[in-house]
Amino acid sequence: MKTLQELTRKNIWSLAPYSCARNEFSGRNASVYLDANENPYNAPFNRYPDPLQLELKSKISAVKGVPAENIFLGNGSDEAIDLMYRCFTEPQTDNVVAIEPTYGMYRVCADINNVEYRTVCLEEGFQLNADKLLAATDEHTKLIWLCSPNNPTGNALNRDEINKIIAAFDGLVVIDEAYSDFSSQRPFRSELLSHPNIVILNTMSKAWGCAALRLGMAFASKDIIEILNKVKYPYNINLLAQQKALDILNDPYEIDKWVRLILQERSRVMEAFTLLPITKKIYPTDANFFLVEVTDAQSTYDYLVSKGIIVRNRNRVTMCGNCLRVTIGTKTENAELLAALRAL
Repeated sequence: MKTLQELTRKNIWSLAPYSCARNEFSGRNASVYLDANENPYNAPFNRYPDPLQLELKSKISAVKGVPAENIFLGNGSDEAIDLMYRCFTEPQTDNVVAIEPTYGMYRVCADINNVEYRTVCLEEGFQLNADKLLAATDEHTKLIWLCSPNNPTGNALNRDEINKIIAAFDGLVVIDEAYSDFSSQRPFRSELLSHPNIVILNTMSKAWGCAALRLGMAFASKDIIEILNKVKYPYNINLLAQQKALDILNDPYEIDKWVRLILQERSRVMEAFTLLPITKKIYPTDANFFLVEVTDAQSTYDYLVSKGIIVRNRNRVTMCGNCLRVTIGTKTENAELLAALRAL
């Protein structure tokens, strides 16, 4: 692996971060706050939130098994994705390599940051070929993007191939594990301290049922986390989001119940899809959704919209011709979907 200084954008490495009022007295007790030009009325919403979300990180650490100092919290995983470009890639000079198809924000953030985005198509069964991915890199490749379980394909990527990339690549390997709670594969965050060049993304949006909070996580070495914190906006996670996340994290057993119900429904819905005349192929999945090839994705999508049922049309995505991505809902919602398709 290159040194972190070599990987970091030069102006970011030397950046003096904004010092917010709440950072300057960190670690000391206080009862009178006259430092941040806040309104003294309407507590607690008159006060700026903890800029480093220390209480929330402590709770996440206990649940996820990752030390608090190795956790970055962002306004959705998308903030962490964007910061990886802003911190570690030089516009018009560096490039990144990603699998294809995969989550679209990796490319969008590359375009926003004016960084070349190289893709390597997955192989049969939407599986990863480490040698082909590594062959697409050069001395200006700073990041490799992997999503496992992958979106929109749903499958977990081959662990041995991921390990081969981690061992061979001298930049940073970002593994997006947004859907890992639905997978039986061991998450890579459990190996974080063994691999200083990996960054693991996670989210409260999927298994934790908190998409509206916009709370994403990045797990990485302490040094990488410090760089991300240096560049993020001072109060990027608002107080309401922090409080609600703490409430949800206090009951992980409820989340386990949700995951079990979703997995049960996933099996039932996928089995029902095998009996539909429109179904050509159902792809294996490790997520809370599945990808299905149908006879005519656009007409099926349009028909479902007319019935007030929305799935995702992935027909124009590489390797996903005539495919729909179906998220698992409640038993009632899934029954409505299946009834509509049986009447098609």
